[in-house]
Amino acid sequence: MVSNNMQTSLSKLMSKILRHSPEKFGLLLDSVDGSCAVADLLDVLRAQTKWSELSVSDMEEVVERCEKQRFEIIGDRIRARYGHSHDKVSYPSGVPPMVLYHGTNVQAAPKILNQGLHRMQRQYVHLSEGLHFATLAGKRRGELIILSIDTAKALSAGIKFYYAGNEVWLADTVPAEFCSLYEAGGANRSESATD
Repeated sequence: MVSNNMQTSLSKLMSKILRHSPEKFGLLLDSVDGSCAVADLLDVLRAQTKWSELSVSDMEEVVERCEKQRFEIIGDRIRARYGHSHDKVSYPSGVPPMVLYHGTNVQAAPKILNQGLHRMQRQYVHLSEGLHFATLAGKRRGELIILSIDTAKALSAGIKFYYAGNEVWLADTVPAEFCSLYEAGGANRSESATD
């Protein structure tokens, strides 16, 4: 078992490898689901001096304890659930809860409310079923603002949502008309930067 600090460090390295630059580490990911064999990732990690004694159970612990649930192991394969910057990973489309949430900051919120959510340098827009993950994602970007997404209206307008697991949903884009400010204990409201 590795310490909390070591788990954080290992999680960051696993993210770097699985989400951003597998080729720099000599790792080939499946072009459809972005996965690789657990044993292959373990070999890549063990090649790093700091992680030469790493075990499969250490990796499994990082996967299990990662607050944002960035990774998943299915059988003998592992992948980053979302956030890839290499080949686009596909997810099954589905029907999300009637409301999803997106964490952002006070600077970005007016633009989103006018222009909608766009994936920017990511493969997808990230949304969550609950406030916990939206808060985790949004608070690292500055003063937190939570937006709610009316998925029922978005679905009827043809917007597709993809389930990435662990309460995380993805979309290619979410037009502004389906985004509103979330207000705890009150009604959601749409605003624009011109209000």
